[in-house]
Amino acid sequence: MSTPPSTFANQLLIALPTLDDPHFARSVTLICQHDPDGAMGVVVNRASDYTLGEVLRQMHIETEDQALLEQRVLAGGPVHPERGFVLHDGERGWDSTLGVAEGLSVTTSRDILEAIARGEGPAHAMVALGCAGWGAGQLEQELAENSWLTAPADPGILFTLPLDQRWQAAAGQIGVDLMRMAGHVGHA
Repeated sequence: MSTPPSTFANQLLIALPTLDDPHFARSVTLICQHDPDGAMGVVVNRASDYTLGEVLRQMHIETEDQALLEQRVLAGGPVHPERGFVLHDGERGWDSTLGVAEGLSVTTSRDILEAIARGEGPAHAMVALGCAGWGAGQLEQELAENSWLTAPADPGILFTLPLDQRWQAAAGQIGVDLMRMAGHVGHA
């Protein structure tokens, strides 16, 4: 009997201080899907240049909620930067939703944005433009090269903590202080 392959879905991928790729330096990425064909995730600690109000206006979705209009949209990664990805809690089904874990999903369909604009969306949601992708075996290789740490996804980090605190907080979940680690990371 073979052991099923491990999956990194519902894990936070935390960039180590030595990772200097401009798309991922000091990033925290929620891995939404991981299988033998590769992985997909959304960077959850980097603001884009856009507000949710700008995105909703472009999609001709109206709302009077000023806080919603001013909410910063995340830069979710370099793949499909024109597409919206909504990370959210709740169990309600939307037109195009991928379950990440119980109570945590990513949705790419318009209906969730319309519900959010009406005040009928999930209790917690964040909108990102773009995602991150890895080909078959690529994520495993990057982990073996010590580019990343992994930690369990945490709703408090994903939905409550300010963006600039998420990198250190995610690593802190597994007892790592990235600020003390800077300059000391290397390969054995």
